[in-house]
Amino acid sequence: MGRRSQADRDAITIEIVYAFISGGIAAALVFAAVYAPALAFDLSPATGRTLATVGGALGATAFALRATHLLWRFSRRPQDEDR
Repeated sequence: MGRRSQADRDAITIEIVYAFISGGIAAALVFAAVYAPALAFDLSPATGRTLATVGGALGATAFALRATHLLWRFSRRPQDEDR
């Protein structure tokens, strides 16, 4: 394995940024789906805090899974040996 070309370094950078943005969007959607009942209905403050905590934990998990999946998939792509 030799030195990486500028195109390879750019591709890695783009893939990392895409993984973080995509993971952040997935985390926000999961959090919103879990916390939405607290906003839509008149729930007790304790229930709202519980939904926020569970939504945050599930959102963080969704972020980690999405980013890890994308980066592993990128690392296993076939390499161009001709360059």
